[in-house]
Amino acid sequence: MYQSDRIFNAKPHLITRSLSPENQETPIHFLKENVTPSPLTFRRNHFPYPAIPIQPYFLTITGYVKTPVTLHYNQIISMPSRTVTSLIECSGNKRAYFEPKVFGEQWTEGAISQGVWKGVPLSYLLSFTEINAGAREVAFLGEDSGLKNEERVHFERSLPLEKAFEPNVIVAWEHNQNLLSPKHGFPFRLIVPGWYGMASVKWLKTIRVLNHHFSGPFQSNDYVYYPHKDQDKNSFPVTTNRVNSIIQQPRDLQILKPGIHEITGLAWTGEGVITSVEISFDNGETWKTIHLHDTPQKYQWVKWSCSYVFEKNYEYNIMVRAFDSFGRSQPDKAFWNRNGYGYNEVSMVKIQIEK
Repeated sequence: MYQSDRIFNAKPHLITRSLSPENQETPIHFLKENVTPSPLTFRRNHFPYPAIPIQPYFLTITGYVKTPVTLHYNQIISMPSRTVTSLIECSGNKRAYFEPKVFGEQWTEGAISQGVWKGVPLSYLLSFTEINAGAREVAFLGEDSGLKNEERVHFERSLPLEKAFEPNVIVAWEHNQNLLSPKHGFPFRLIVPGWYGMASVKWLKTIRVLNHHFSGPFQSNDYVYYPHKDQDKNSFPVTTNRVNSIIQQPRDLQILKPGIHEITGLAWTGEGVITSVEISFDNGETWKTIHLHDTPQKYQWVKWSCSYVFEKNYEYNIMVRAFDSFGRSQPDKAFWNRNGYGYNEVSMVKIQIEK
């Protein structure tokens, strides 16, 4: 194969942020599909990949219920299923852009992917247990574990009971028409559309119904917005995806030829749907509503595009902001918090046009 052929046939690959544990971004700027191919779906891990035991696989539902149950893998995949197309976004997506800088994985814009998930509604599974009156939350424990603050813990989080019973919250066994891969949660993964990715617990092992607030380290310490650098006051939990967007093309600091170029990107939100996307070429002095490619769907990103004539020998700041059906929009300045969650500042790239 000639060198030019190798360049022409180049394909995007995951972008590695850390090796242990493995954390890799989706090459989101170079993907045109609405569904992210499974091999290019971003990977966010807190611990090394768990060693999944050889079959049989079981899922246990216990806690504040009248009838604890243990269900075999084959039982679960034979139950009434639901297919949900949903994006999953790490709450640390775009963390690298916070000023002042914060500690944590320095994700840029690719800690987000969109997939087709098939599984059984969580509410259906819970119906086998006869939940006791006074139940408040449902906790989900994954097989992945490791040391945190010198103590061995599993990744575990909870949902409020009302969220757990939403029909699109599922225990998935399929991703993009194939069995879940070992790196994305096989044999079972919780999918919580509309919430940041930490809620979609992978390698799901145990479900516990609680009559109290869950306070594990990944709920009460991590995945909490701390607005102050040195104190915990006014903190609140990370839950719903914030309204957000990215500019896929052109890339930041790219040099382009004069003439017409198409600006493309994505916009999404956690509740409701995207209603409009606006673009500015004059540092936010004026804004223009731009074309949405599809009818916006709940839990899914929407593609947008805009053509513009760029003049030679000139620099442009291209700014984009999205609006959703709850009246929310991207702010001019991101809400700074010391763990670096929920960055959704107005999106911007700077480009230069050749002479």
